[in-house]
Amino acid sequence: METLRMFVNGQAMSGGSLNAALEGARFLGPAETAPHYRFYSVRDEFPGLHPVPSGGRTVPGELYAVTYEIMRDHLLPGEPPELELGAIELADGSGSLCMRMRAESLTLPGVVDISDAGGWRAHLAAR
Repeated sequence: METLRMFVNGQAMSGGSLNAALEGARFLGPAETAPHYRFYSVRDEFPGLHPVPSGGRTVPGELYAVTYEIMRDHLLPGEPPELELGAIELADGSGSLCMRMRAESLTLPGVVDISDAGGWRAHLAAR
């Protein structure tokens, strides 16, 4: 069965409330993005990455090997409308799929730049 690499950085990470959506996926380990992204909290409910031409940071998360079935039937249906599926660059130079902030979502109420927080778990712990 063909698999895709999926980088997660929020509630779908191990121990998160949405990790069950990755049931059947193979955990590949912790990973970080390349330093080309800003990281946002949306109403402190979920995070989102957004690519920037400069001033980006690395964002920690986890990498999974997922099937198209897991993506289609479990992961994508639970994603909020502020996010979209896209491709990102990881710190090692490789690529991965990831949910990213839609550009038009960046100015919505409750969207806060948390790029310097050290990731979603660190942001939640600091609240």
